[in-house]
Amino acid sequence: MKLYMLIISVILMVSIMIFPIGKSECMSEENVTVKMPQPQYKSQFSLESAILKRRSVRNYADEPLTLSIISQLLWAAQGITHPRGFRTAPSAGALYPLEIYIIAGKVTNLDAGIYKYKPRGHELLKIIEGDKRTELYRVALRQRPIKDAPVIMVFCAVYKRTIGKYKKRGIRYILMEIGHSSQNVCLQAVSLDLGTVTLGAFNDKKVSEIIGCKEYEHPLYIMPIGKHKR
Repeated sequence: MKLYMLIISVILMVSIMIFPIGKSECMSEENVTVKMPQPQYKSQFSLESAILKRRSVRNYADEPLTLSIISQLLWAAQGITHPRGFRTAPSAGALYPLEIYIIAGKVTNLDAGIYKYKPRGHELLKIIEGDKRTELYRVALRQRPIKDAPVIMVFCAVYKRTIGKYKKRGIRYILMEIGHSSQNVCLQAVSLDLGTVTLGAFNDKKVSEIIGCKEYEHPLYIMPIGKHKR
């Protein structure tokens, strides 16, 4: 028995040496997380001022954004605000069908790549390395803001989370929710002296392929974000 176990151990060791475990198996991109700075809950910029000044902005300065800014924008979109898991935007049945991806092109202290926001833990999960803004621009009718913005936010929906409870009417609730969430981002952007625009024209399948989302996650909105071009 001891000899048998010894032979098995030797075979396993030789196998590992000859066929090393690849990065995708032992250190996949999905294991790389980025803990973001704590968002701020108070500012000198009033909600009324943000509503008054909100406009669609399509021209951005060629300047990077900070990780603190990304943290604040994502918190505004889907941040957790209650011990029971309630978030910044209302959701039918508190089912939260939205998933948010960040295409980072120029962010201080954050490698270019695609990240998924994880509200619980307020962190980013790295999905794909490299600057994918130009690729996204090409499959989104070549809308210039996507190519120029240092950061792009992509909202996806997991329909089954809401439809499972509310049937077909759940689709309506999801579309309402993405409106709530994206408006939060618009107003937060104004308070940070940033510009953004909401875009819904793109090739759904190709956007999904570029950002590496799950097959049950459906892209609904693209929001390029950047500093104003003066």
